[in-house]
Amino acid sequence: MIAILSLLISTSVSSETVDVKYRGIIDLRPFACSDTLRSSFIQRVCYDKAKSYMLISLWGKYYHYFELPSAIFDAFMTAPSIGQFYNQKIKGSGSDGPYDCRTDRIPNY
Repeated sequence: MIAILSLLISTSVSSETVDVKYRGIIDLRPFACSDTLRSSFIQRVCYDKAKSYMLISLWGKYYHYFELPSAIFDAFMTAPSIGQFYNQKIKGSGSDGPYDCRTDRIPNY
């Protein structure tokens, strides 16, 4: 029993990080992440509700969106087609969209 407790105490807990395009490495500890199986190009979505910050894996590359209200995130996650919802309501066009971090501020972590 003591050996098991000693092992648990000495084992370090590692957190997952991802490389986000236009940002760099982000620790996913503050995020709630979900793998998506119902989209051909969206593999994973991570959302930090406290900062309204979303990371999304598109074809294996992470992108980020800021000031994304939780109501929009919830609608996105429950949409009949998350790909269509993303393209119409989140992505925007060109280098600027309503939540695009290339032109809007980025939260600190």
